[in-house]
Amino acid sequence: MAITGSSMVSCHGDLDATFGALLAGRSGASPLRAGDPAKLNVTHGYGIDDATERAYRASVAEAVSASGVAGGAAGAHPYGVGEDVRLSGRWLAQAVAGALAEAGVDPDTSRVAVIVGTGLRELRAVEQWHGDDAALRLAQTHFNEAVRSVAPGVTEVHTLANACAASGYALALAADLLELGEADAVVAAGCDTLTESMLTMIGRVGTTTAETVRPFDTDRDGVLLGEGAAAVVLELPTDKPAFGLVRGVGIGCDAFHETAPDPGGVLATMREAHQRAGIEPGDVDLVVAHGTSTALNDPTEATALTELFADVAPADAPAVTGIKGAIGHTSGGAALMSVLVACQAMRQGTVPPVTGLRTAIPEAEKLALVIGEPLAARPRIAQINAFGFGGVNAVTIVEAVDA
Repeated sequence: MAITGSSMVSCHGDLDATFGALLAGRSGASPLRAGDPAKLNVTHGYGIDDATERAYRASVAEAVSASGVAGGAAGAHPYGVGEDVRLSGRWLAQAVAGALAEAGVDPDTSRVAVIVGTGLRELRAVEQWHGDDAALRLAQTHFNEAVRSVAPGVTEVHTLANACAASGYALALAADLLELGEADAVVAAGCDTLTESMLTMIGRVGTTTAETVRPFDTDRDGVLLGEGAAAVVLELPTDKPAFGLVRGVGIGCDAFHETAPDPGGVLATMREAHQRAGIEPGDVDLVVAHGTSTALNDPTEATALTELFADVAPADAPAVTGIKGAIGHTSGGAALMSVLVACQAMRQGTVPPVTGLRTAIPEAEKLALVIGEPLAARPRIAQINAFGFGGVNAVTIVEAVDA
């Protein structure tokens, strides 16, 4: 399946700004602007400030205007302006509009479905409704209104709450809809924002308070939340320009534990992704790891990757990177953001380092981690990992497209 359009926003800005920050090894962590850090036991997060959001909205509006197709409402009638508390839907609407504009797909003339993956939906808005009497209707916790504010002609909008693998699941289902002929194009998207509920959980389960995310590092202190949205337009391959090709998505739910990952379940999902993509481990040139900087995920993921590529000669081992040190854990949007970074790395011939990583944990010593400086390389096949609570896993295989 071809990715013919894409758009995303993180704490650094759009995809170009985010990729630039990754290449520079720059962390977007900053002091929390919401909640009481003393009560939450969390002091930092990877939040999107007002200036970043305005810049992203302006760039999307310009792209929509230039395209002359879908998403015209994004500039004239932006969703959730002013004091509206529905941040996830706000960013999602812009990402969907931007992706449709880049793809040149018009939902008024084509059958376009939208699948949104999220971990928390509009939980922050619910918190503000409960605590501050903010305006909110039950229907607004689903993303139908947000999507239709910029693309009213889409045939259907589905919201999947599949934890941190949600947008990977959305991508898998989008590919299924296309393969079954149920749509001419499908938008797969993901979004989430910082919530006091999740911040409280992080502050209670961690033994230390992190100020930045350092995936696979021996001195990592734990995970921090990021926020934002990402969207891609999937179409059947044609002569139309594409950002990348989705070769296959492996999904699974091993239900091993509420929060602890299972090496067997992780490895099984990776192998399913390879089987669906029709590749062998030796074909993979790049891995964008889940890399949460936690005591359980990092050793488990590193062990599973080491086993997966055990028969690959060291000289042919894939480069391994991760993006959460720069943008935090973006929950429902994490999988798709990593997919877009992988595609950007393949297009530019540069793999960004793992921000915050200095000394790798023992379990990762056999992996070709990109540390310190960007790696000049031309990956053709990339594997993107996303793992969620309850063993909800999604692994995506993407292929480069010749420019």
